[in-house]
Amino acid sequence: MSLTNGTSNISFIGAIDQGTTSSRFLIFNKSGEVVALHQTEFKQIYPQPGWHEHDPEELVSSVELCIDEAVKAFEVQGHSRSQIKAVGITNQRETTVVWDKTTGKALHNAIVWTDTRTQELVRRLKNRLGSGELTSRCGLPLSTYPSASKLMWLLENVPQVKDAYERGVLAFGTVDTWLTYKLNGGLDRDIYVSDATNASRTMFMNIETRDYDTELIDWFRLDRKKVLLPTIVRSSDTKAYGSLASTALKGTKITGCLGDQSAALVGQKGFTPGLAKNTYGTGCFLLYNVGPKPVISTHGLLTTLAFDFGEGQTMYALEGSIAVAGSSIKFLVDNLGFIPSSAKLSALAEEVEDNGGCTFVTAFSGLFAPYWIDDARGTIFGITAFTRRGHIARATLEATCFQTKAILDSMEKDSGQALTELAVDGGMCNSDLIMQTQSDLIGMPVNRPGMRETTALGAAIAAGLAVGMWKSFDELKDVNLDGRTIFRPKISEEEATKRFGRWEKAVQMSKGWLN
Repeated sequence: MSLTNGTSNISFIGAIDQGTTSSRFLIFNKSGEVVALHQTEFKQIYPQPGWHEHDPEELVSSVELCIDEAVKAFEVQGHSRSQIKAVGITNQRETTVVWDKTTGKALHNAIVWTDTRTQELVRRLKNRLGSGELTSRCGLPLSTYPSASKLMWLLENVPQVKDAYERGVLAFGTVDTWLTYKLNGGLDRDIYVSDATNASRTMFMNIETRDYDTELIDWFRLDRKKVLLPTIVRSSDTKAYGSLASTALKGTKITGCLGDQSAALVGQKGFTPGLAKNTYGTGCFLLYNVGPKPVISTHGLLTTLAFDFGEGQTMYALEGSIAVAGSSIKFLVDNLGFIPSSAKLSALAEEVEDNGGCTFVTAFSGLFAPYWIDDARGTIFGITAFTRRGHIARATLEATCFQTKAILDSMEKDSGQALTELAVDGGMCNSDLIMQTQSDLIGMPVNRPGMRETTALGAAIAAGLAVGMWKSFDELKDVNLDGRTIFRPKISEEEATKRFGRWEKAVQMSKGWLN
């Protein structure tokens, strides 16, 4: 395509955002604005209660479709695909894919991060000698959440996986590894890598050295000769991730990769210690930059890698995860038929002044940080003849805000630093009511950007830093500043404490439902 408007020398960066319920491809300019995007949902597979799977091939095909459609929209605007200098990847973490390294074919559906089938297995592992020392090595506690237990389950329960392991041809990866492998053409180029933020979610990586830990792998009784683990590389790299083998962007280099929550922290420009962000998506994820050395939590949080951009530009974070956030709204829409669409829930909640005495502990698959109660289940307290749909809607929205406060309190205790402001993104933060409630409960300002695609922006930044689109963190200061909203607390500290006390009581009462 010939360009006559003088824009042919302007560079853009593409970002693959492979999430839990949809895949997207976004194209950003140097100011961090979205120029074009395409999104497509894919099938959620629930074979049994508590089980959650994805078709690994559909993850790849959905990404390829999004690239092609977004590039079409980009070119309609008069741009040329050659102006897209590189592509970054951000992805759902912990979700586990296994394949045969001789054929490149997946051996089972991907087991999603939310899946709780490994509960019994985790209980057994907790009784194994040395289980108490794992967290200090890898930053994560034993739970159904990290990839390690998912791989163990596959080895124990799926004959094809066990057979590939015994023959020494089993390849293991999180979604970033699988995507990079497939987008490079699979067996043809055999690109087999994982960025350090994703590798830090497996329980196989030593959080200090950022490399595989032989003692950890031995503890899980895995034989390194029989299972292939991806090479751990930096989050921003000009060569490690290869290039796209097909799609409209065939030949374009992949130069950055970050697990979705790290990507959101980067997209919110949380480059320095003391900065935090909360992403309100399917689940909720709070990351707090603690600096160049890991802090091992004593208050139920995870230690994770924030990003690895090379020497002097590698940061760690404390992370608190809430299993159910946006999915609780989806539950009211799809399962209970409360309202026709998720977008209308906030309006329903605004029809009432408060929660009418209702507290909803949305523990559909146990409670994550900082509680880690595997046997809690969703429980609504305080229902009376006065209770209306609006009260339950409000209690549903508040559940995420209460859990965020619990995590922030733990972060302050672990880091010894008080947070002064919370940066927010994700679908739920579109609701002014939720953001105001959040500010009220935590007693500090909540900062919401105008352009909320911060996860994808983080992937674009990682890729862009590698190819010189941005030269330094300093140059990124002015990216995505337009249209910010700051929410400030409107209730007293005393009132916030009282409300939180009632929530904590409900949490204790929701324990032990699963025998």
